[in-house]
Amino acid sequence: MPGPSVPEVGPQTLQGDVAYPSGVSLYELVDPRDLIDPVLIAAFDGWVDAGSAATTALTILAEKGQDVATFDVDLLYDYRARRPPLEIIDGRLAELTWPELAVRHTRLEERDLLVLVGPEPDYRWRGFSAAIIELASRLGVVEWISLGAIPAAVPHTRAVPVMGTEATPGLLRGDVIAGPAGTLHVPSALISAIELEIAATGIPALGYFAQVPHYVSGPYATGAVALLKALGAHLGADIPSTELAEESRELRTRLDGATGADETTRGYVDRLEAMYDEQRLPSGDDLISDIERFLRDQGGATRS
Repeated sequence: MPGPSVPEVGPQTLQGDVAYPSGVSLYELVDPRDLIDPVLIAAFDGWVDAGSAATTALTILAEKGQDVATFDVDLLYDYRARRPPLEIIDGRLAELTWPELAVRHTRLEERDLLVLVGPEPDYRWRGFSAAIIELASRLGVVEWISLGAIPAAVPHTRAVPVMGTEATPGLLRGDVIAGPAGTLHVPSALISAIELEIAATGIPALGYFAQVPHYVSGPYATGAVALLKALGAHLGADIPSTELAEESRELRTRLDGATGADETTRGYVDRLEAMYDEQRLPSGDDLISDIERFLRDQGGATRS
C-alpha cells in the first residue's frame, strides 16, 4: 500500500504554503500620480560629479518634491565603503543617517519633472538600470536628462563650459554642443550607463556636463549654477538659484585671493585664461588626463 503523498517543495513554496516572491524589486512605486509627459532628470555623486556640481543643482530642484518611487538602499550600497554618518552627543549615540534614493516629482512652471539624485549605487548597476527603464515606462517618461560635472583644464575666472551628450543629433539645446570630438575611453559612471540603456528603448536621452577647474577642491557652486542655467534653457524655464549664485560669488573671491597669493598658480591660471579666450578647448586626450589626475587625487573614486 503506497504511503501518503508528500507535496513537492520547490522554489515557489514555503512551510505554511507561503510563496516566495518571483524576484526582489529594487524599488517601490509609492505614488504614481497623474503625470503629463514627464522628463526624468538624474545625477549621482562620484567622479562624474566634480565639485558636487550636478548633485547640488538637482538637490535644489528636488527639495520641495514628493516621492514617487523609493529604492531599497540595502541592495544598492556598500556601507563599509560609504559608511552612514553617526551623530554622537556627549558620549551618547544619538542618530544614524542612512542613505536615501528616490524619484521625486516636482513642477517647473507647467512641466512635470521627475528628479533622481543621490549617492551613486555601488551594486547592481544593470539591475538598477532595468528598474529605471521599467519606471520610465510606467510613468510615461518622454525624455531623459543626465547632469554631471567633470574635472578639466579650465579657469575659474571664466564662464563654466558645458558639454553635452545626445543619443541622436538635435536633442541638446541652447549653445551646448556634443563633444569633445573623437573617441574617448574613460571609466564609466552609472549615470552614463543608464543614459545609454534608456536611449536603446527609444526614449530621447541626453546629458549636460559642466567642466570644473581641476585645481578646485570642495564644492563648486559655480558649476551647479551653470548646470541649472543649461537645464533651464533646455526646458524653456527659469530655475531660481539665488543662494547658489551668492555662494558662487563668495567662492570666486576666495579663489581669486588664493591664486593671486602664489605667483606660480597665478601664471597657470593666466595660461588657462589664454586658452579659454582663444577657444582652444581641451582635446579628448587632455580631458582623459584631467580625469585620471582627479581620480588619482581622490584615491580612485569619490564618496559622499
